[in-house]
Amino acid sequence: MAERRFEIGRIPGFATVAVATFVMLYLPIATLVAFSFNEGNSIAVWEGLSLHWYREAWDNQAVKDATARSLIIAVCAAVISTTVATMAALGTTRRAKFRGETFIYVAINQPLMVPEIVTAVALMIFFGMIKVATGYQGLGYLILAHSAFCIPFAYLPIRARLEGMDLSLEAAASDLYATPWKTFRHVTLPLLGPGILAGAMLAFVISLDDVIITEFVKSGGQDTLPTYMLGQLRRTMTPEVNAISTALLALTVMLLTAFFLLTRKRD
Repeated sequence: MAERRFEIGRIPGFATVAVATFVMLYLPIATLVAFSFNEGNSIAVWEGLSLHWYREAWDNQAVKDATARSLIIAVCAAVISTTVATMAALGTTRRAKFRGETFIYVAINQPLMVPEIVTAVALMIFFGMIKVATGYQGLGYLILAHSAFCIPFAYLPIRARLEGMDLSLEAAASDLYATPWKTFRHVTLPLLGPGILAGAMLAFVISLDDVIITEFVKSGGQDTLPTYMLGQLRRTMTPEVNAISTALLALTVMLLTAFFLLTRKRD
């Protein structure tokens, strides 16, 4: 008699637990999106369908300033972190095994393993000393802080892409007397492109959504969109926050969908 293969989906109660988990995860988000179209001021009592709060958010200059600031920081952080992550991935995959390789891998991915609040406090202290010494209070600190935090998020898809690439193509280019730079430019970089783009999009989303590091590092008047929304929660909350959250959610979903399409394996 053939042995019956184990399938987790056949465990009694598995489907119930799975459905309950999805409901608990997505019902609050669905509620938030629904109440962003609420006509009244309440975030808990439905008073009719309207786009009023989207218009309010669109006309709110503070929201526009925070959004522009968030996009500037996220774009700069994505470019910087992706550039550093690409060089780190090349340095840890396109060479022979060496002593200390594991330590370097752990060091690069350290922000993923340490609680974000610890990283935020460390960055606050470090940049605080620089602020006192230089007197500079600009966005540069937020850009550098976000860049440092986003490096491992960009590094992982880039490294995964490099490890899945066929080395024989680069070897063939070298056999045809291509210099290392030409091999990288004409062979490695085009093949690595989807991984770099995926890493950049992931870094952009992480930076755009970040609250803790931003809250600890920013100076006065440097609210990003997430920290602006956090500040609104401390005041009288209206469905305008729901509308902003829904717009941010839609942008994040689009970018993560693009990330999935770029990184999925093709048959």
